[in-house]
Order: sequence, then C-alpha cells, then structure tokens
Amino acid sequence: QVQLVQSGGGLVQAGGSLRLSCAASGSIFSINTMGWYRQAPGKQREIIAAIIAGGSTNYADSVKGRFTISRDNAKNTMYLQMNSLKPEDTAVYYCNGNYRTPLGARNYWGQGTQVTVSS
Repeated sequence: QVQLVQSGGGLVQAGGSLRLSCAASGSIFSINTMGWYRQAPGKQREIIAAIIAGGSTNYADSVKGRFTISRDNAKNTMYLQMNSLKPEDTAVYYCNGNYRTPLGARNYWGQGTQVTVSS
C-alpha cells in the first residue's frame, strides 16, 4: 500500500506564491509518473503538471511559466511551486502518483489541499 500525504496550500493574495508538497510512503519499487491536478468548484478535475520517471515535465497552458513541478527522489516527495498566482487558480489541488509496487503498477491520490487566491 502506498500513501500520498500533501502539505502546503492556503490563502494568498493575487501575485503571491505557494508551494505544495506530496510525500509518498509505502512499498514503492519505482516511480512511473507523478502529477498535480486541481478541481475548482463546479468544474471537473484537471491535470496541470506532470513529471515522468526520466524527469521530463509537462504543464497545462493555464499554468505554464508560473508553476514548476519537481521531485526529490531521495525523499519520495514531489513539489509544486506556484508563482504569480491568480484568483482563477483557486481550487482543491491533488497529487497523483503511478508507481510500480509489489502488486504491479498502481495509481494513488493525495488527500487534496485547498488553495485560495484572493484578488
């Protein structure tokens, strides 16, 4: 079993910055992909950033140039640095990880954390 525990988030003014963390624990052989999703009220959950095993990253157009996804393999922790935040970034943010485990490839979610950007 793998657990993803998120930290960070909160309330920030427009133009400010926040950093989210996602720490993985459990039986992990290797990381396939990890990513950050968000879900705003009344909207579907959307992927905003992803990092694959080799370290390549991808971003949604809405956050490109403002958000940075990174990973510390030694700590099994993924980060999302969010700069130049806008009110439209307000959402619940979730981390997601796809790992190779003793049970095969499995997908796990963090508990979610609220990010609120005031104008």
